[in-house]
Amino acid sequence: MYKLFFRLVFSRMDPEKAHHLAFRWIGLAARIPVLRTFVAAALAPRHKELRTEAFGLRMHGPFGLAAGFDKNAVAVDGMAMVGFDHVEIGTVTGEAQPGNPKTRLFRLVSDRALINRMGFNNEGSLTVAARLASREPVFRTVVGVNIGKTKAVPEAEAVADYVKSAERLAPYADYLVVNVSSPNTPGLRDLQATEALRPLLSAVREAAVRTVAHRRVPLLVKIAPDLADEDVDAVADLAVELGLDGIIATNTTIAREGLGLTSPPTLVKEAGGLSGAPLKARSLEVLRRLYARVGDRITLVGVGGVETAEDAWERILAGATLVQGYSAFVYEGPFWARVIHKGLAARLRTSPYATLADAVGADVRKTV
Repeated sequence: MYKLFFRLVFSRMDPEKAHHLAFRWIGLAARIPVLRTFVAAALAPRHKELRTEAFGLRMHGPFGLAAGFDKNAVAVDGMAMVGFDHVEIGTVTGEAQPGNPKTRLFRLVSDRALINRMGFNNEGSLTVAARLASREPVFRTVVGVNIGKTKAVPEAEAVADYVKSAERLAPYADYLVVNVSSPNTPGLRDLQATEALRPLLSAVREAAVRTVAHRRVPLLVKIAPDLADEDVDAVADLAVELGLDGIIATNTTIAREGLGLTSPPTLVKEAGGLSGAPLKARSLEVLRRLYARVGDRITLVGVGGVETAEDAWERILAGATLVQGYSAFVYEGPFWARVIHKGLAARLRTSPYATLADAVGADVRKTV
């Protein structure tokens, strides 16, 4: 039914307008008590065997919503209502910014992919922090906060910009993510170099500790799939050295290999980060490499090209404790998380593993 509706309605709309329309519907449903109860019962049934613990946080399952969908924390309960076990909001920058000029979001339907050059459009850390502070949760869910650099801030002042966001947002974050991997903010990916990343991560962690004295806020970093293998290793080693809680692998890619056979060449040539099915192989490759390097010392989050329960299960076997999705939500619709959970539970039952935690990294351990 959803796929028919997508073809007849959403596919004819500007992608960004369609996103905001769907977003409003989900948010509205979450504000109506009786309706949200029925929706959650249909879309978010719980599977006890999928209960997951990551960096000290307990979740209903391992499958969450990646950053980028709810940039301003306006529909956390709505996304929990449709079945996501954790919701990562953002990317939030130190100051509000409109992002890049429109049109800036493109569907590559034949390739089950998206290209975006949104440019961290968001209301800024002060506004988002106030919204999180006033939030009265309807559904219990873990809320991650993804922070990035304000475009107008020069690279030399990037650390201070991230620290500002961390100080404002850490009190309301179940975990905090430093995003240095979007291709749509000039110079941002340069911060992935370890000589720049070390002082940045150290400063953000110190800001979180200073601001939130009564609890520990887990800190993660999100990396690009376009890093060379030796740079992936360097980030992994740095994360261990600094005692980070996790690494998210991966963000969108600037690569376009394998595209253009089905999607129009004019779309393929659009600038921005590519997400969805074409990212699957490289994202999985980076995840496997990270797990081989860090093992169980750091929690890994697998994201990029996750469409099916089999994809999610493959990420878990490759080392991911948590799995995230976004692009496939556009194509699969509101029952997507339910289908993922049902499929994961079935795979776990027929596997040799007693729990999901036992399955994490199993395929990589066999080859090491």
